[in-house]
Amino acid sequence: MPHPDLPRLIAHRGLSARAPENTLAAVRAAHDAGIDWVELDVQRLGDGTAVIWHDRDVARCSNGRGRLATLDIAAARRLDAGAWFAPAFAGERMATLEEMLALLVELGMGVNLELKVNRGHDPAALAEAAVPAVMEALPFERRLVSSFDERALRVSRALAGPERLALGALFDRVPRDWQARAEAVQAVSVHANWKPLKAERAKAIKAAGFALLCYTANDPDAFAPRWEWGVDAVISDDPTRFDTAS
Repeated sequence: MPHPDLPRLIAHRGLSARAPENTLAAVRAAHDAGIDWVELDVQRLGDGTAVIWHDRDVARCSNGRGRLATLDIAAARRLDAGAWFAPAFAGERMATLEEMLALLVELGMGVNLELKVNRGHDPAALAEAAVPAVMEALPFERRLVSSFDERALRVSRALAGPERLALGALFDRVPRDWQARAEAVQAVSVHANWKPLKAERAKAIKAAGFALLCYTANDPDAFAPRWEWGVDAVISDDPTRFDTAS
């Protein structure tokens, strides 16, 4: 199966160490820092609008309260999604998927788009909203769709074959049946929490022909042995820290 052109370093939720996560500002910051790819989360609001957001609610990363499922785009637009991070980002708004894809096209960047299926949300509806949009906006070599949710991955695969859409299977602790689960959706990559990952499992993933991405690593020295296990890419809040260590 074809693989996208994965870089060694990917900015987690944009350059989230330096700008509010999952915002247009965070993606611009990654680009300005010389990072070519970002990892972003996509969900749906109550009115079906696809937006770039991680949490089930808006409390942590905005000046508002409430669950995404209760918001429409007009209400989401009224939220300040930047001031919580730093005064310089006051007025930053929740980005729609459409806005984010337009920025990625403008900047010539690639994306690992995670289908974030929080409790009470429909994984099929999310895949149907997000996958065609990212496929239309970006070329195959600059996009990868991933998820923890197996139904979201199955629906994504039904929307497009492996020659048109690269999928990544996300795990916290990579389970014993990881290969069967990844092969069931014709995934090209396995995405693992770097801390519990063991050398034996990492080498097995690589031997089976999958790309191996590790999240969310922010300590280059602690992470360093994983490169020797065959890790292809690290997803980091500040991947520039890895420039001289990787």
